[in-house]
Amino acid sequence: MSLTKINKKVINAWATYDLANSVYNLVITATLFPIYYKAVTTTKENVGRENIVSFLGFQIKNTTLYDFAIAFAFLVVAFLSPLLSGIADYGGSKKRFLKFFCYLGAASCASMYFFGRGELYFGITLAVLACIGFAGSLVFYNSYLPEIAPPRLQDRVSAKGFAMGYVGSSVLLIINLVMVLKPELFGWIDEKTGKGDPLYAMRIAFVLVGLWWVGFAQITFYHLPKVDKD
Repeated sequence: MSLTKINKKVINAWATYDLANSVYNLVITATLFPIYYKAVTTTKENVGRENIVSFLGFQIKNTTLYDFAIAFAFLVVAFLSPLLSGIADYGGSKKRFLKFFCYLGAASCASMYFFGRGELYFGITLAVLACIGFAGSLVFYNSYLPEIAPPRLQDRVSAKGFAMGYVGSSVLLIINLVMVLKPELFGWIDEKTGKGDPLYAMRIAFVLVGLWWVGFAQITFYHLPKVDKD
């Protein structure tokens, strides 16, 4: 059986979600957010103390706190995954849960625009929620694969999604890097220095990640078959 004998629109729609959410991994996790987070949590008061911040009564290095937060998010997903997988297979609410985690992750990324200096709890919370949204949505996204492709084609379909995600996220990352490296081209000037403001450009990039994620996901939501049970 070949792809020509199955619903190509559904296959493409499924793969498009990889294009939608891969920007989280590339822009938020791997590049811009860790840089932005370190910048806004490093102050004149803590720079001489190895960037120590106070969180829940503990004194901890800002980058270590971020690593712990992401580890905690994955721990939450690890505990939830068996339950989520069961819901995906037997609960009959696959698309609704996919949407929920997608919107949670995308909204958390976009809300990073409002994360600034002195708002450590807010920023850490958003980082955790974005990670949970990303990982949680993948549980339901992957559970659709047996629904839309026979076993012998699943590797090809999965590779199609990976390729679309890699290319799509790279496009947005390039746009974001231009914004960050040349913020003055967009009129984003730091009033104190009179120079381009790369941190503001990063905040705009976070919003673009959320919009990209939600926007392309609509193609997936529209075409994926409804498998919810009555």
